[in-house]
Amino acid sequence: MNSTTPHAENTPTVLALAGPTASGKTALALAFAQVWAPRQAVEVISVDSALVYQGMDIGTAKPSAAERAALPHHLIDILDPSQTYSAARFCADAVRLIAEIQARNALPLLVGGTMLYFKALQQGLDEMPAANAAVRADIAARAAAHGWPALHAELARVDETTAARLPSHDAQRIQRALEVWTVSGTALSAWHQKDAERAATTHRVKLKLVSLEPQERSWLHQRIAQRFDAMLAQGLMAEVAALRARADLHAELPAMRCVGYRQVWQALNAGLKPDSPVAALQPLREAGVAATRQLAKRQLTWLRGMPARQVVSCDKADALQAGLLALQTAASALG
Repeated sequence: MNSTTPHAENTPTVLALAGPTASGKTALALAFAQVWAPRQAVEVISVDSALVYQGMDIGTAKPSAAERAALPHHLIDILDPSQTYSAARFCADAVRLIAEIQARNALPLLVGGTMLYFKALQQGLDEMPAANAAVRADIAARAAAHGWPALHAELARVDETTAARLPSHDAQRIQRALEVWTVSGTALSAWHQKDAERAATTHRVKLKLVSLEPQERSWLHQRIAQRFDAMLAQGLMAEVAALRARADLHAELPAMRCVGYRQVWQALNAGLKPDSPVAALQPLREAGVAATRQLAKRQLTWLRGMPARQVVSCDKADALQAGLLALQTAASALG
């Protein structure tokens, strides 16, 4: 690293565990913390854009109260679903927590699947998203059907600052602001602060990264289907119905756009009830599983772009033992 890079002289190297959804990250983190405990206490910093939200437990596969009692977790349940969380805020929170955990002589362990957060923590924030033809076409079609004032009102719900400075018929700028929001989940007004945030977060942390990745995608697909079935059985629809009943929440909030929540919200809008028979849930199940598979595919694509990682085949019989060895070796190398 160039010695002129901000914070280069005190950039910490931190142990991290990444992987696609349903790859077994939580189980491995818990096992590692137990094995490592005689040497040092472990505290997890969650790298997950959905776990930050309160009242969203089932659909996020949030670690249970017992799991969190056994292993301290940070950046879970820190926001109401009406609020937003950004990569810039994650970087600030993570850097602060790393220092606090190390000051307690404990080992910080970053665990999660929000790859943008990992990337931002190492490399700084990306530039504003480029134009996306498909998203623009969808916005234009909605404007043709409902009018630009309606799209302006939609923008006001997700980016009040930008909407306040735009006339309700400024098609070009409304479209771009909605495009940025749709692609990134971050308001255009927040992107306007990116230069300062990028400078503040660039090269803040180096990662010793262990990555759980399946050799056979079908194994992960089966796990995803089984987990979504379990979420439905545990009451995912009732959880989303309770959120949907709140007057301050709507479908375009980042929290409600999380995989699983978005599909259930749409099903409830279509008239499906939380107590519907299992057969009636099949279209929702298919939509939820398909969306989760797409999420996993994107996560694996991100991981393949992170060459400085140690891959553990999470679909092998000895995955837990291999993961423990990888984490122990990486932790020992930290000194």
